[in-house]
Amino acid sequence: METFLEEVNKKINGVPIQRCYHCRKCTAGCPMAMNMEYNPNKIIKMIQNGQRDKVLNSSTIWLCLSCETCITRCPNQVDIARMMDVLRQMAIESGVTAREANILKFHEAFLSGMKFGGRINEPMMMVQYKLKSGDLFSDAMLGLNMFMKGKLALLSPRTKDMKSVRNIFEKTKNS
Repeated sequence: METFLEEVNKKINGVPIQRCYHCRKCTAGCPMAMNMEYNPNKIIKMIQNGQRDKVLNSSTIWLCLSCETCITRCPNQVDIARMMDVLRQMAIESGVTAREANILKFHEAFLSGMKFGGRINEPMMMVQYKLKSGDLFSDAMLGLNMFMKGKLALLSPRTKDMKSVRNIFEKTKNS
């Protein structure tokens, strides 16, 4: 029977996480570490110790921004952002619901935007998220101010090779 560590490594399909020697550089650079239930280093340790339920039920996997600061700082190139993405998908497949309000709806809106255009169109993603969450106007002024300052564009360029984007989604649908 496959261990949790083996399952995660297989799905990451990159540098195995046992390469981590717990230097904590990932955690030191993570902009979200102070908000996480367990820091990135601790999540790796929990995976190595087979604590599947604890990891998949943690808020940490949902709070990762995928900014890749961790992999940039990691001396062994352990891709923690990819690991967190794999863990989120494993949680969804296991029927685990995120404890943070509406974070799964945001995740779905993000992926839907990627699937549609290969890039994120922020206004469209936020409209989709707002409709899914029912939280329509809580930060409308912030969005309007960002638009007025040129920080948000109504139209984003689409990826030219949408066939490759569709192939990625098709290949990862059942993984």
